[in-house]
Order: sequence, then structure tokens, then C-alpha cells
Amino acid sequence: MAKIKSPLGAKEKKAAGEALQGALVDLIDLALLAKQAHWNLTGPRFKVVHEHLDEVVDLARQSQDDVAERAVAIGVSPDGRAQTVADRTELPQLEAGYLGDDKVVAAITDTLAQIIGRFRDRIAATDEPDPVSQDLLIGITAELEKQHWMFQAQS
Repeated sequence: MAKIKSPLGAKEKKAAGEALQGALVDLIDLALLAKQAHWNLTGPRFKVVHEHLDEVVDLARQSQDDVAERAVAIGVSPDGRAQTVADRTELPQLEAGYLGDDKVVAAITDTLAQIIGRFRDRIAATDEPDPVSQDLLIGITAELEKQHWMFQAQS
């Protein structure tokens, strides 16, 4: 079996790998939560929120791929299996069934805020060990913050 040689030392690889794995779990679950809300959305602002949720899904899916590929580039095997995400997610889950647009906007706003907080911690954690991974996390955080602002403005 081939092993990817890391451009980082063992300590740096471990720190960056943990940050990237945590980001991967957050992004996979964000995509799942946003799609669940998208499918079950009801209310007078259905169309605008429905379409906005797809933007969040697209951002989360593209970002999770970028994060996973960065992990591989530094010699860390990303774990995006459903069981891993279920075991490690820290995101509050949506209730089952149809959801009013006001509840969805509040839930997504809160979820994005929580993810952004963890991403900012990961940015700090990768400052010294891997500025390249840090740069990736900074870019994703900027996009998450933009989505957070847009959802927050709807509440």
C-alpha cells in the first residue's frame, strides 16, 4: 500500500491533521443538515431560504473536498465515513419533519456560528505547524461567515 510522504514533521502533521479532520466532520454534517432543511422547509419565505440553503450545501461540499485533499497532501487519511461523522459531530441536529422557515433560519444561523467558532480555533491551531492548511481554513471561514451574515440578516 502506498503511503503519502508528508512535507511536515510528525508534530506539525498531527496538529494540522486534527484540525483538518475536525473541519471535515463539520463540513460534511453542515451539508447534510442544510440539505435536510432544504427538503423539509415550509413557510412564506420558502423560495429564498430554499435556494439559500443550496448555496450552503454547495459551499460545504466544495470545502469538504478541499479539506480532505489537503489532508491527503500532508499525509493524513481523511475520514468522511457516515459513522465517523455521526460519532464526532458537535452540531445540533434538526428535528424530524417539516420545518418552518423561521426555525430553519435560526437553526442554520446558530449552526454556522458554532462551526465558525471551531474554524477560528483551527486557524489558531495551524498557525505555526502548517500555514498552508491555515490559509485554506481562513478562506473557508470567510465564506462561512458570509453565509452566517446572510442568514442572520433574514431573522
